[in-house]
Amino acid sequence: MDVRYLGVDVGTKRIGLALSAPGGIVSPLEVLPAAPTVEDNARAILAVADEYAAGAIVIGLPLNMDGTEGDQAKVSRALAAAIGRASPLPVHLHDERLTSHAADHRLIERELTRKKKKARQDAVAAQILLESFLQAQAE
Repeated sequence: MDVRYLGVDVGTKRIGLALSAPGGIVSPLEVLPAAPTVEDNARAILAVADEYAAGAIVIGLPLNMDGTEGDQAKVSRALAAAIGRASPLPVHLHDERLTSHAADHRLIERELTRKKKKARQDAVAAQILLESFLQAQAE
């Protein structure tokens, strides 16, 4: 895997980011505060992608359990479109169902305060999203 991917878990308050390294290792990166507009969020994400030399971006698509899309999925699609307008980087949308739940389980094992767990949850969710995307690509 030569391309370095930036994983993005979009929330209404925070945006979790994760980064893949050569060999497919994925690490949580950071959490950005969500900006008031989708264009502001796109610029912030692209700045991080540039800083870490990401070659593509993977945005979580929060589908309902029945596979339908709700309001938050529209936000993810709008963000993907804004990034696509602002940059030539490839943008992928990937099903992120249950990533926050899985992130909670990973963080339970660590002895962190509730506040510290909440601060890291979005970046860990982005990590799980990116791991799932890379696994799907390998298959």
